[in-house]
Amino acid sequence: MTTRNQAAPSATVGATPAPTRGAMVNLAVATLGFLLNFWAWALLGPLGPGIKERLGLSFAAQSLLVAVPVVVGSLGRIPVGALTDRYGARVMFPLVTLATIVPVLTLTAVSSYPALIVTGFFLGIGGTAFAVGVPHVSGWYPPVRRGFALGVFGVGMGGTAIANFTTVKLADAYGPKTPFLLVAAILAGYAVLSFLVLRDAPGRQRPAGSALARLAEVGRLGVTWQLCFLYAVGFGGFVAFSVYLPAYLRTAYGLEPVDAAMRTAGFVVLAVIARPIGGWLSDRLHPVPVLVWCFSGVAAFAVVQAFEPALMPVGTVTFLGMAVLLGAASGGVFALVGKVAPADKVGSVTGLVGAAGGLGGFVPPLIMGWVYGVQSSYAIGLMLLSDVALAAAVYTAVKMSGLARREA
Repeated sequence: MTTRNQAAPSATVGATPAPTRGAMVNLAVATLGFLLNFWAWALLGPLGPGIKERLGLSFAAQSLLVAVPVVVGSLGRIPVGALTDRYGARVMFPLVTLATIVPVLTLTAVSSYPALIVTGFFLGIGGTAFAVGVPHVSGWYPPVRRGFALGVFGVGMGGTAIANFTTVKLADAYGPKTPFLLVAAILAGYAVLSFLVLRDAPGRQRPAGSALARLAEVGRLGVTWQLCFLYAVGFGGFVAFSVYLPAYLRTAYGLEPVDAAMRTAGFVVLAVIARPIGGWLSDRLHPVPVLVWCFSGVAAFAVVQAFEPALMPVGTVTFLGMAVLLGAASGGVFALVGKVAPADKVGSVTGLVGAAGGLGGFVPPLIMGWVYGVQSSYAIGLMLLSDVALAAAVYTAVKMSGLARREA
């Protein structure tokens, strides 16, 4: 695997240039857009248990309902990343945000399971905002600072925490339409803000050729698929827990909906805080050792949770430990993207890697729901998570360590 990243002119040898005001402003606005669109993307997760009870759904049907936006938002990152390479975030952030408003408002008017599935499909558009922000932020920061900057951008994952903190409470206090109307209004305001404030980084390379040709070229890079696997485990694990943890806590521990949503929000907040830390450590130590330790820790915690220990304190410690490690791993993977992706193809690489991460979050809720429906136990699903995380740790240590040696 070769390193093909083209460093920005400001990334001089022996110097660590301070970020410009323009870089910081664009990072802040992009992070806000990621957070708000993820808030919309995660709206169905906290409501899933209540919808299950109201419509008499099976565990598998509930899992499918909350997983549909995840898979659509994941696959949608592939074309959105390629379009961002061509048109830039100033065009793509408003477009993605405005498109997300439509299904959010539709949720105020639909109640049947088929209609919720269709609406959830289009709600997945909000998840594509990730593929807009990563190439935009990467262009504003030199490689030596890119891991931390992308980690800060990753704080936008906190949109799922906002969804868990607020959705059920707002619906209970002010009516079931309130969360959707509020989110739609905020998204509309952000669409205007992003168009007025966002600017392309100086010297941004606009790729030639069609989006399909660029995706095909990126698909031929071995590093693309290596990063896809690692991100599917790291970020996919985070997404899976953020959308399915409310149902798990209610079923396994008998928690009330608000309590389960608040605990899930705590999980998300810790993962969000850990993501820039993972990027910062990767800038200083290299992403490979950071990822090995993170994946190994997730494997160990998943084994502990498979035995369904008491929620306090062991269960809480295992979930919060996994939150920190999955968040840090997500930051580490994109620190690696910033090092090895060609500068004019960061958006396309991000689209494929981001899609893999989202798909990594799509499968576990379905497996967990199916396994519980058959076995009345989550142990098998958690042991599978442990196996996959351990495989990622070994793969990173064996296959990716050569990159660390070449860059040393």
